[in-house]
Amino acid sequence: MTTPGENEALVRALLAVSRSMVAVAARNLAALEADVTLPQYRALVLLATAGPQRSAGLAKELDVAPSTLTRMCDRLERKHLVRRFHRDNDRRSTWLALTPAGRDLVGVVMRERERELSAIVQEAKVDVSQECLDLLDRIVAASGELPDAEWWERWEISADPVDGVMLP
Repeated sequence: MTTPGENEALVRALLAVSRSMVAVAARNLAALEADVTLPQYRALVLLATAGPQRSAGLAKELDVAPSTLTRMCDRLERKHLVRRFHRDNDRRSTWLALTPAGRDLVGVVMRERERELSAIVQEAKVDVSQECLDLLDRIVAASGELPDAEWWERWEISADPVDGVMLP
């Protein structure tokens, strides 16, 4: 069990790591000339993680107004990265799904991030203990994210046909 002071130190360290991870993501998007902002990329990642979603649910998950999500998805749809559709049993809600191009973009960025993080870990010359890995796994779970292997499984099927319709 950690003390309040140790928790504060861990939170400060995680804040620094978080800034570093955002910087890595921004560099990867810029280097790939993906023409996607970080918030747009986060929407793509959420669609890869959870599959097709109602637009209202995605707006809530991103903590943006529905009108903001609509504009964001207008841009992503013009880039052929997402597709809007209606389900036969839910004609009132607009649903969003990744297109194969959207899934591929997320995969390329994630693989590049993995490459860069591998280089960072190598440069840091870190000896990682199982306790450290367990801590990181618990933090990932507590934040609502998926373990890496499960995320890649979901990514793999994220642009599969929706309601029997293949996405462009």
